[in-house]
Amino acid sequence: MPKPVVLIAEELSPATIEALGPDFEIRTVDGTDRPALFSALADANAVLIRSATKMDEEAIGKAPQLKVIARAGVGLDNVDIKAATTAGVMVVNAPTSNIISAAELTCGHILSLARHIPPAATALAGGEWKRSKYTGTELFEKTLAVVGLGRIGALVAARMQAFGMRVVAYDPYVTPQRAQQLGVELGTLDEVLEQADFLTIHMPKTPETTGMISTDELKKMKPTAYVVNVARGGLIDEAALEQALKDGEIAGAGLDVFSSEPPADTRLTGLPNVIATPHLGASTDEAQEKAGVAVARSVKLALEGDLVPDAVNVAGGVIDPFVRPGIALVEKLGQVFSGLAKAAVTSLDLEVRGELAAYDVSVYRLAALKGILTNVVSENVSYVNAPLFAEQRGIETRMTVEAESPEYRNITTLRGALSDGSVLSVSGTLAGTRMVQKIVGINGYEIEVPIEKHHVVLIYKDAPGIVAIYGAKFGAAGINIEGMQVAREKAGLALSIVTVDQRVPDEVLEEIGRDIDATLITQIEITEA
Repeated sequence: MPKPVVLIAEELSPATIEALGPDFEIRTVDGTDRPALFSALADANAVLIRSATKMDEEAIGKAPQLKVIARAGVGLDNVDIKAATTAGVMVVNAPTSNIISAAELTCGHILSLARHIPPAATALAGGEWKRSKYTGTELFEKTLAVVGLGRIGALVAARMQAFGMRVVAYDPYVTPQRAQQLGVELGTLDEVLEQADFLTIHMPKTPETTGMISTDELKKMKPTAYVVNVARGGLIDEAALEQALKDGEIAGAGLDVFSSEPPADTRLTGLPNVIATPHLGASTDEAQEKAGVAVARSVKLALEGDLVPDAVNVAGGVIDPFVRPGIALVEKLGQVFSGLAKAAVTSLDLEVRGELAAYDVSVYRLAALKGILTNVVSENVSYVNAPLFAEQRGIETRMTVEAESPEYRNITTLRGALSDGSVLSVSGTLAGTRMVQKIVGINGYEIEVPIEKHHVVLIYKDAPGIVAIYGAKFGAAGINIEGMQVAREKAGLALSIVTVDQRVPDEVLEEIGRDIDATLITQIEITEA
């Protein structure tokens, strides 16, 4: 079997290659060279990028085999997530790789502003000795206002508390209990702005947060206050900041990010009370190595058919080890369901019973939809786009989780309403210490059949000699029967699942159906998850 192709489009740390291991064919390309990138994407299964390579709709369209786009960093401005989702391509990043580096740079900007370190160093390098000009201020007992008390904001707060700073914060999503744990006082945005000697912003960039610090907000601050932004360009209105700095409404600013990068002009960055750095938040050896190793591990998971906790376009999240083995089972149950369905699915109920009720099993919904739709739509179906395809087809999904499971330790049932008015159900479980995937129920028929690649399902009027008839037909066609189980119901009908070694020709199935007057005869081919 050929190894999956992993395309590295930008320079990454050697540890990234080591983390990928020997199971992939590693290729490199200059991601900024569009023709070369398009050519290299033709048979790539994964692509690893940083910030320079644009994986837009055009690039994604050149990659029919692509399963995952991995950004070795946090931002995803250069990835068209919508186009990737539609194409079934997982998008992953390394959301925690640079948090320490970004927090430390923020602290560095605060210290540099307080003690005028960069301009003093520049003056001395030019032969000037101006001690009085660069008299600074202590951080001890000053107030640091943190806007956005997430992972980086919390790290900054902890580090600056070590300098004896009082920390106040604005974050509408942080509880008073969490703030108390961090030793931080919560307030409204206006309240923290008015108290701040130093303001640092750590918010995601959204339509609501873009320009959140503008003219009115800056006017609320002390004229001795300093502003720091190492988060996202555009969170601070740069024109308003420039004017406030010129008018003396605030004392200075430390900036690492800008609305356009590099900045179109130097009117803001050239001000004497501004310390500017060229987006260095993640620019440490440690952060780059962490990012590369993290996305390499995500790529391995994705190419092995697993869900990835850092995937930004999959509603999965961290999957408990107890839940993980059931993902493949549920996907295969979805394939069995679609193989038995003789009309379009209009709604799907997913029922999980047993010990799994104590865990988050929401990922099973993705697995069920992927299994059902794999042989229904012409496009490649993945955990990423299965919910999108279901929505497009008007399939409503519901999930029920119950601890009670009288017969099995755990059992998962897919029950769907079909467009012809019928209802179809398929149940399965993982059996024994080897966790064998088994079908344990179809439409009320109780069975216990290990899931294999080829199955034939028959429903017919139960009578002596029927099994011999279709057994002989399989034998005459050279089809080996690996296993078989028959279940009966009160109405006199029997359901039989025959496990065979290979695909059965359609004409053989048609002949068997006629000979036994079957009400259902269908072939199910399982694709490995």
